[in-house]
Amino acid sequence: MDDRASALLNVLIERYIADGQPVGSRTLSKMFDLSPATIRNVMADLEGLGLIHSPHTSAGRIPTPQGYRIFADRLLAVQQQEFPLDANLTQQLPMYEPAKAVSCAADLLSNLSQFAGVVLAPKRAQTFKQIDFIRLSEKRVLLIIVTPSGDVQNRILFVSRDYNELELIEASNFFNQHFSGMSFAQVRHALSGELSSLQHNISKLMQAAVEAGATEPDYADAVVISGESKLLSVSEMVADMDKLRHLFDLFEKKTDWLHLLDVSRKAQGVQIYIGGDSNLVPLDEVSVVTAPYGVDGQVLGTLGVIGPSRMAYDKVIPIVDITARMLSNALSYNA
Repeated sequence: MDDRASALLNVLIERYIADGQPVGSRTLSKMFDLSPATIRNVMADLEGLGLIHSPHTSAGRIPTPQGYRIFADRLLAVQQQEFPLDANLTQQLPMYEPAKAVSCAADLLSNLSQFAGVVLAPKRAQTFKQIDFIRLSEKRVLLIIVTPSGDVQNRILFVSRDYNELELIEASNFFNQHFSGMSFAQVRHALSGELSSLQHNISKLMQAAVEAGATEPDYADAVVISGESKLLSVSEMVADMDKLRHLFDLFEKKTDWLHLLDVSRKAQGVQIYIGGDSNLVPLDEVSVVTAPYGVDGQVLGTLGVIGPSRMAYDKVIPIVDITARMLSNALSYNA
């Protein structure tokens, strides 16, 4: 593309994002010092390149996924500066509750963008700081795991006999005195030499705790999505009910978003994935803007906004970037 075609493509996409209507040559000619005929020739060239197309019988043109890609890449190239953090927004993420900070970040992304917010939570810690046992019923015990970051995880143990409170305290004290700061895999190895000093029934409880603690929960549970219903107010989202149902099925299953977010962990800074242009986005009319977050240079997860391809990328990019840095700051308090 020459500079004129590039500028026209930019303006056409900006106008379509703002209005949601196909953009005609007459509209563009008013914005450029060019005749409608010249505009039509340039638009024909852009259409030949696969960057715009004419929907149905409309005389106007709308961007293709490839057109959006060029537009979005230019925005990313010029928006590399660090956006200032808003103190009022920062206060919306709890500093001392990592799990709550993650869900609040998804809510914040949705509220700021008016689309769906999504966060890939950090993988559950492999080490624990403290554990406790609580009796639930005759043969059920609640295992409470406190991670070094302050996150709290629960597992239900199904045991072969009833344990009284003193036995549960003895087991938790032994764990915390001997194994705090270790992973459950390390505990499994170390525990083999310690069990002889414990009562048989207590050792059985400890073995059950180690197996439960070492078991990873369903990783799809780590995908937190908020504000899916906001997409019901987007005209192109509700125009095709079959595609809308498919989108909400994807929200429920989460697997496709998990894959996309997991891939984006390896990227630096804000990334834009456009449906029809990226195999990672499961629907052609959907785009996802993501950014990684972490602590002390280590990436813990990614977050982003899921919305229509006709989104205001110039507004969504800073929303995602700022939220990622705010979540990083919130989690660093517990590092």
